[in-house]
Amino acid sequence: MNSSYPRPAAANYVLVMLVLAYILSFIDRNILALLVGPIRAEFELSDFQFSILHGWAFTLFYIFLGLPIGWLADRFSRKWIITSGIFLWSLMTCLCGFAKHFGSLFATRIGVGVGEAALSPPAYSLMSDYFEPKRLRFATAIYTAGITVGSGTSYMIGGWLYEKFDAMGGWQVPALGWEFKAWQLTFITVGLPGVLVAALFLLVREPVRQKTALDKEEGVDLADVGQHLRNHWQAYTSLIMGMSMMAVIGYGMLTWLPEFLLRTYGMDKTSGGAWLGGIFIIGGTAGTFSGAVFAELLQRRGYEDANMRLIGLVAAILALPATLAALMPGAGLALALYALVTYLQYTHFGVGIAALQLITPNQMRAQVSALMLFSTNLFGLALGGSFVAFFTDFVYRSDGALNLSLASVAAIVYPAAALAIFWGLRHYRAAQQAIE
Repeated sequence: MNSSYPRPAAANYVLVMLVLAYILSFIDRNILALLVGPIRAEFELSDFQFSILHGWAFTLFYIFLGLPIGWLADRFSRKWIITSGIFLWSLMTCLCGFAKHFGSLFATRIGVGVGEAALSPPAYSLMSDYFEPKRLRFATAIYTAGITVGSGTSYMIGGWLYEKFDAMGGWQVPALGWEFKAWQLTFITVGLPGVLVAALFLLVREPVRQKTALDKEEGVDLADVGQHLRNHWQAYTSLIMGMSMMAVIGYGMLTWLPEFLLRTYGMDKTSGGAWLGGIFIIGGTAGTFSGAVFAELLQRRGYEDANMRLIGLVAAILALPATLAALMPGAGLALALYALVTYLQYTHFGVGIAALQLITPNQMRAQVSALMLFSTNLFGLALGGSFVAFFTDFVYRSDGALNLSLASVAAIVYPAAALAIFWGLRHYRAAQQAIE
C-alpha cells in the first residue's frame, strides 16, 4: 500500500462513520414515504402536492448548496463540514415533528436538505484520500450501501413506529401545551440518533490530500474546474446524465412503493414496510457490493471503462423487469420482481461514484462530486417522485393507477439511462487516460 495513505484501521473507522451517517440521512429523508396517508389527510394534499413536499422541499437547497459546499470541502476541513451537516439535518428532522401546518413542515424539510447537502461531496473526497485507487470502488460501494440500508430501515421502522404511536393516540405534554400526533412522533424518534453520530465523527482525522497528474501545487480555482470539465465534457455529461436517469427511477420507487402496495394490493403499512425493508436491506445492499465485484470482473476482461460500462449494462437489463413488476396480478409476484429490480438497481451507484473520482483531479473531486449530486438529486429527489405522481394525477387521473405510473416511468427512464452511458464510453476512456 502507498505509505502516504492512512492506516487501514483509521480508514475503516472513517468508512464506518460515513456509512452510519449515510444510513441516517436516508432514514430521515425517506421517512416521509411511510407517512403519505396521514400527511395527505392532515393537509388535504393530492399525490402531486405530496411529491412536492417530499421532493422539492428537501431538494430546494440540497442541490444548490452542494456546489458551494464542494468548493469549501476542496479547501477546508471535510471533517468539520460533515459533522456540522449531520447535527443540522438530525435537528431539523426532529423539528419536522413540531410542524403544525404545511408551511412549517415544508420549511423544516428544507432544513433537512441543507444539512444533508454537507455529507456526500466531502465524503467522496475524504474516501479518495483514505483509500488507494484499487480499493476505492469497494469503499464507495460500502458507503453507498447506506442508501439501501437507510431506505430499507426507514420502511421497516417507519410504518411500525407510526402504527405504535397511532395506537397510543399520540402524546401530550399538558404542562407545555404540546400535542403530538403519530406522524410527528415518528419524525422526532428517527431524528435523534444523528446527534450521537455527529459526536462520534469528531474523532475522525482530516487526512493529507493525495496528488494526481493533473493537480497543481498552487491549488485550483473555479476556472480550472470549468476548463477540466470542458476538456472532457462528453465523459462527464454521459456519466452524470446516466446516473441522473437511474436516480429518477430509484427515487421514484423509494417514494411510491409503500403506497403502491397499499393501493394495489391492500397491504398495510407494517406489512408493506417490512417486505420492502427486507428487499432494500438485503437485496439492495447485496446489489451494492455486487456492483464492485461485477466491475472488477469486467476490468479483468480488459474493459478499462468497467465502472461506467456496468451502469449502462444494468440500465438496459432493468427496463423489462422494472416495467413488469408494477403490473403483476398479485403482491407476491410484484415483490419478487421488485427484489430483482432493487438488487440490480443498486449495483450502479458505488461504481458510478468511483468512476467519477477516477477521471477527476483530487483538488476538484468534492466540487465535481457536488455537480454530479446536483444533477442526480435534481432529477431523482426533486423529479423522481413527481414524475410518477404526474402520470397518476394528470395522465391516468386516478389514485388507483399508481401501478401504471410506476410501469410507465420504468419503461421510459431505463432505456434513456442506457443510451446516455453507452454514448460516452469512449470519451470516458480518454478522460481516464489523461489523469493517470
